[in-house]
Amino acid sequence: MSQLDNKINESFAGLVVRKDLVKKVKGNAIVPTYVLEYLLGQYCATDDDVTIETGIETVKEILRKHYVHRNEAGLVRSNIKEKGRYKVIDKVSVSLNDKNDVYEAQFSNLGINKVLVDSNTIKQHPKLLVSGVWCIADIEYEFTEDRNVSPWILESLKPIQLSRFEFDSYLSAREQFNTEEWIDLLIQSIGFDPELFGKRNKLQQLIRLIPFCERNYNLIELGPKGTGKSHIYSEFSPHGILISGGEVTVPKLFVNNSSGKIGLVGYWDCVAFDEFAGKEKRVDKSLVDIMKNYMANKSFSRGVETLGAEASMVFVGNTQRTVPYMLKHSDLFSELPPSFYDSAFLDRIHFYIPGWEVDIIRSEMFSLGYGFVVDYLAEILRSLRSHDYSDRYQQYFTLSPSISTRDRDGINKTFSGLMKLIYPNGEASKEEIETLLQFAMEGRKRVKDQIMRIDSTYSEVEFIYENESGETIQVRTLEEEEYPRYYHRSISEGESEQDSIVEQKMQQSNSSSANAYQEKPLLPGHEIFKEGRRGISYDNLFGPYLKGASNIRVIDPYIRKFHQIKNFVELLETIIKVKRLDEEVNVQLITVEDNIPEVAENQKKELDQLEGQASKVGINLTVDYLEEGKIHARSISIDTGWKISLDRGLDIFQSYGGHLSFADRLQEMRACKGFDITYIQTDFKNSSELIE
Repeated sequence: MSQLDNKINESFAGLVVRKDLVKKVKGNAIVPTYVLEYLLGQYCATDDDVTIETGIETVKEILRKHYVHRNEAGLVRSNIKEKGRYKVIDKVSVSLNDKNDVYEAQFSNLGINKVLVDSNTIKQHPKLLVSGVWCIADIEYEFTEDRNVSPWILESLKPIQLSRFEFDSYLSAREQFNTEEWIDLLIQSIGFDPELFGKRNKLQQLIRLIPFCERNYNLIELGPKGTGKSHIYSEFSPHGILISGGEVTVPKLFVNNSSGKIGLVGYWDCVAFDEFAGKEKRVDKSLVDIMKNYMANKSFSRGVETLGAEASMVFVGNTQRTVPYMLKHSDLFSELPPSFYDSAFLDRIHFYIPGWEVDIIRSEMFSLGYGFVVDYLAEILRSLRSHDYSDRYQQYFTLSPSISTRDRDGINKTFSGLMKLIYPNGEASKEEIETLLQFAMEGRKRVKDQIMRIDSTYSEVEFIYENESGETIQVRTLEEEEYPRYYHRSISEGESEQDSIVEQKMQQSNSSSANAYQEKPLLPGHEIFKEGRRGISYDNLFGPYLKGASNIRVIDPYIRKFHQIKNFVELLETIIKVKRLDEEVNVQLITVEDNIPEVAENQKKELDQLEGQASKVGINLTVDYLEEGKIHARSISIDTGWKISLDRGLDIFQSYGGHLSFADRLQEMRACKGFDITYIQTDFKNSSELIE
């Protein structure tokens, strides 16, 4: 196990599970993740491999014997009859038979109904009355000649969720982890490998959890297919429900006037609408009106009675167009059904997750490490709904007075949710608080900016906050920085605001153009690139400074693993592009030999081969190795009189798809890590200088 996994097991013994085990036991059992992890938590909550393997076989045996497959329902019913009593794992829903004044259960896969349930069970587990709950149940069979009496008897029923937990112990254990470790634990709990995600990507994953820990939180995520938008809402928590197809009636969601029965918002912490996008979908106008009132006021009314509820609303859907296309021709809400393409409805949304920044899920992205049993984390998140951390930034920062109440509410609720997830005790440093505040403001700004494109009656808002020193900081969305030509545009105007001073400045600093390395002026300066930004390449970062060079020195201690060596090869490709065919360029790479013998052996082999290949295209490459710790700064020095200082070296791109992805060959298609770059004028003349 990794050092983090060891710490996780020590701090949360019995409450964590190895996330890759779920796939091993699931097989063809169509059960939610929290059901499997509940069983794994009972039998595999250990770091002993032998015990884990034994536990896996036990869980498989339980599923084999007791999980009810629809095509084997007849055999299971026969087992119950012959044995008199039998334990099953099935989804159970209950309805009230008002003619006989009894509650009757229906077992989804088993195919039996009218099973009597006592009132105490309903009082303990009211969610049985809405959409059903996965349970472990003991069923008995007792034949009777009375056709009005069901032969099926429910002996016991236990929803698959934790019976109790200690919140204080959770807070105490949290203190054993630093911020980065804790975020990685949460990402592993979701099921992903944190090593393949940047900090911004991790926060986007955590935003998906806020509806479970923040009351009446309204969230939307639109993006390409296959990014796992709906996974958390269907598999992660027994307190959330995913409505497939995105279509639901008013009685189902809010209240049935004829029966007085409250709908989904009264029973679930989170109601998510899958496949929410789609212009062809037709939605009842009354549903939209009631939803707008509920999302704004936490209440709804049908008839004479006004009811309140705490359920958060989540809307997830697929986009068909690229971001620059949507920004140029419409807006980032353009895929929504006409009834929901309403500025008043959209203004109720607290945060917009940019789904185009989230990677399409690949097999290597799944975690092999330990994470919380999801049901345990679900109960923790539910208990956090009673806390409020929305004011924790106010001791350090003040939002601009121009930010409206609704915008402020969206920012505060997102900030509070992130604090609950990452700093559940409510304590964080000024820098940590600022990071979350900026992220919360960006998500709400994305909503507001698009509304202003749709409806010109909304006044423009500057998302600015002020620190203790009186310094004002303006927050921009990532797509605002990537596509300034299209972002500052109103649909009613039909064209970009080319005379905007802000846009002009952003265009000058924007380096995402494909031919930027030919046009970018050579100027000293410092640039900061936000994590997740696309359109970045070695061509537009380094090309103008490498043009005309004869001697180049690259200092980077991390040219060791395959992807790092590939980065260096791509730098050489940029040099080849900017040099004349009749020129030769001397390139010296100064790096460090890896401390793992197998990796070091392959490192030297690959770089030796590269030296031979480079000579064929006019590059005289030499590689020098220094001892670990001798290199502290990463840079590119060029004999044209420039030095480029890089805080991350050449490793500026996040993990991307395999060899068949466009990002493999086009750097502009890759999302970058957050990094700084400084251009410095220097008197470097050759590559023979040594490092002290």
